[in-house]
Amino acid sequence: MIDAFQTPWFLYTAVTLLGLVIGSFLNVVIFRLPKMMEQAWRRDCCEFLDQSPPEESDISLTYPNSRCRDCGTAIKPWHNIPVISFLLLGGRCAACATPISLRYPAVELTTALLSLAAALTLGPTVQLACALPLIWSLVALTGIDIDTQLLPDSITLPLLWAGLLVNMGAVFTPLDSAVIGAMAGYLTLWGVYWAFKITTGKEGMGYGDFKLLAALGAWFGWQSLPLIIILSSFVGAVIGIALMVLQRRGREVPMPFGPYLAGAGLLTLFFGERLTALYFNFVGL
Repeated sequence: MIDAFQTPWFLYTAVTLLGLVIGSFLNVVIFRLPKMMEQAWRRDCCEFLDQSPPEESDISLTYPNSRCRDCGTAIKPWHNIPVISFLLLGGRCAACATPISLRYPAVELTTALLSLAAALTLGPTVQLACALPLIWSLVALTGIDIDTQLLPDSITLPLLWAGLLVNMGAVFTPLDSAVIGAMAGYLTLWGVYWAFKITTGKEGMGYGDFKLLAALGAWFGWQSLPLIIILSSFVGAVIGIALMVLQRRGREVPMPFGPYLAGAGLLTLFFGERLTALYFNFVGL
């Protein structure tokens, strides 16, 4: 079986199919994890206030079974095949013909293509085995942050510790670089947060952004942080200005920063050494 993964076509096919399946699961994570968090917060608040918690069914990543949001019909297993079922159903619920959001096949395809890109870039290596969970986590965080402007600790913190664990073997960067990267990543945005708050009296970003940048620093080392910050800030500024112009969105409307950090992290995974070298040459280091 190990020898089979040395065959390029087998590796690429297996990783792509795995990416499609994981992408289908990530759709569940993106939708349900924030609801699980809200449910836990309500119960914590009721306990703190010594009140009875509201009667509601428990939500988890596996319960209840997936259902159509419009008619409530349970989704049959053969209607839940990544991408294929969406195409066969014509993008509509089999029971009520309500249009299915394009988000679902988009997440599945994005996860599969990013997984394939990692296989093409890294080959059958330990780096690939470590990079795939990183990619999947960043996809999930992107979807959740776009929907709710939350970056759950249940993803960002394990991602941070996983980066340090992976780099105990210097898979992406030496361990000392990873440790410094984690600390510098958190403290950099923490400092920006407080400078902005002291200056304007407003909060410019959430603590989840600090943790995500710390996680990326743990995976790729402190040397990658300037590049990640510049890329994410530039893309965020361009998209923010475009939204204000095209959709007439006011500057007071909050915009999630996590997707730009995640995108910069993916660029670092695929092109990090070349981009970092270009950056240091540009600044004369």
